Amino acid sequence: MSNTISNHLLPGEKIVWTGSPGTGLILRPVEIFLIPFSLFWGGFALFWNIQVWTTDAPLEFKLFGIPFLVMGVYVIVGRFLVDIAVRRSITYAVTDQRILISRSGWSSSIKSLDLARLPALELQEKTNGTGSIRFGAAQSFFVNNGFGTWSPAFDATPQFQQIENARSVYQLIQRTTSK
Repeated sequence: MSNTISNHLLPGEKIVWTGSPGTGLILRPVEIFLIPFSLFWGGFALFWNIQVWTTDAPLEFKLFGIPFLVMGVYVIVGRFLVDIAVRRSITYAVTDQRILISRSGWSSSIKSLDLARLPALELQEKTNGTGSIRFGAAQSFFVNNGFGTWSPAFDATPQFQQIENARSVYQLIQRTTSK
């Protein structure tokens, strides 16, 4: 059990399950749009920078393209690496009273959801038993979802991402809420 989780327990509260998100690359349906967009963005930024740096373009033009190139590299590759790194620092817990999602590291935070007031639960499960449990409705790609559109670990909707035995955790939460 994570010290971060145990430090946030209420008096008399007991942990009934702990876990952490799966490691590795997560590809979501929205990637159908994000990957081509990121390749277009990065390709154009690379083209722009090659053009201005191989000509006698003014220094302002040369410097103007650098942030777009850096952002292009980030949206093509970096966002996946950041997501993987952030998920390594996340711990999940179900207690007899709450859902806890703890993130440690340079940007520590803890989310707490009262079991008596949980929003709708959504289970997404793969054939191997891993899956995600979302606490609340998924937001549309076109709604302001913050950085979560680009990186699942930063999704504004609380969730247990890519956990093992997702269905049993989902059922555990349902049993715990019905008490």
